[in-house]
Parts: sequence; structure tokens; C-alpha cells
Amino acid sequence: MRRLPLWLGWLAVVAALALLPVGGALAQDAAGTLPIMIGSGPGGNSYSVPIQTLLFFTALSFLPAVLLLMTSFTRIVIVLSLLRQALGTQAAPPNMVIIGLSLFLTFFVMGPTLDKVYQEAYLPYTNNQLNFEQALPKAEAPMRSFMLKQTRQSDFALFARLAKLPAEVTAETAPLRVLVPAFVTSELKSAFQIAFMVFIPFLIIDMVVASVLMSLGMMMLSPVLVALPFKLMLFVLADGWNLIMGSLAASFAG
Repeated sequence: MRRLPLWLGWLAVVAALALLPVGGALAQDAAGTLPIMIGSGPGGNSYSVPIQTLLFFTALSFLPAVLLLMTSFTRIVIVLSLLRQALGTQAAPPNMVIIGLSLFLTFFVMGPTLDKVYQEAYLPYTNNQLNFEQALPKAEAPMRSFMLKQTRQSDFALFARLAKLPAEVTAETAPLRVLVPAFVTSELKSAFQIAFMVFIPFLIIDMVVASVLMSLGMMMLSPVLVALPFKLMLFVLADGWNLIMGSLAASFAG
């Protein structure tokens, strides 16, 4: 059987597991009305095609939240956005490029995790080996494992205290309503820490250029305009994109 591309399989996983078990074909009853449920079996109830379509597009509305809150997208897009501000290039690269690059780097980082979800939950579910109630925990386990590796204990403790969880509840057994905000908080911290390190060399260039212009009496010349080519030259000579992409991907390892 031909294997779906990883990103397409992931989209199918998120959409399918957000729905109730579906299957079967479109059918009309004797009165000519549109059926909602057309059958049932060991794998669950089967819904008609229009109902499947409605539920599918409803599930698509959850994709942005899943993408932003349960993957590496948050850290990557923040670092790339702050990198653009550090360079002082304003609209270059444009937002579309930053978002697209963040998406594909997210698919690269999340590849092993999404592959586990696809193999352990989605394929058995589509092959009627698991029902929805059995597939959902199997799909949740790899995502939970990924988030646990990136979540700081202090952040989890904060939300566990706010949720008034029992003391014996750990991050491994905590509900997603506690783990996800803790994960996002940790991602924001990591993103700003990386961005701080990225800002330092460009800030030094800005300070040097401003000091030189002031010493020469060129008050009317914008230091930002003069420093821009030097920052671009430094970034290119240091192979900055390679370093940034490699560092972002490596920050999720382990």
C-alpha cells in the first residue's frame, strides 16, 4: 500500500480523530429524507457523506489551535519574526515567507512524532482495527511525549496549582488542559531566550555605527540605515540562515 506524505497524513490524522467514527456511503430512506446515521457495527456508528463532510470542515477549524499550541510552530515563528526585527529589514523576508518557512520546519521537527500518530492511531483507525475511543489515546501519547520533553517543571507546577490538581498528579498523567498551556509558556520562554542571543551581535553593530556617526558629527544620518548593510553582510558571512535553522531544529532534540 502506497504511503501518504507525512504532512498530508498529519492533516488527515487531526481531522479524522476530531470526528466521530464515520464510514459508509450516501443513502436515502424510503421517505426521501437525508439520513444522518446509515449503519452501525463493532467499530462504531456510520454517518452519511453530508454529515461526514460537515464534521470534517468543522474539525478543520481546530487545526490552527492544534498547530500553534501542540507543536514546535510557536517557538520557530517567534524566533524568525524577532530575527527580522534584529536585522532591521522591516518587511523582508515578508510574513508569507516566515509563516511558510515556519510551517515546513515544524513538519520537519514534528516528523517522528506525527509519524507515530499516523502509524499507531490513524492507520489502525482507518483499517477498522481500533474505534475512536481506542485511537484517541494512542494519538495523544506521542504528542504528549513531545510536549513533556519541552515543558519546564516550573511551568507545569504553576498550571497544576492553578487547576488545583492533586499532589500525586504528574506531568505524564496530567490532563491536556493543564499540559498544553504549560507547554506553550515554556515555548515562549525558549523562543525569547533564543531571540535574545540572536539580537546581541546586531545590537553591537547598531551601537558601533551610532557611536561612529556621532563622533563624526553626522547627526542627520540615520544609524539604522547605515548599520543595515553591515548587519546583512555579517549575517551572510556567518551563514546565518543555516545557523538559525540548525539551532531551531536542534533545540527540540533530546
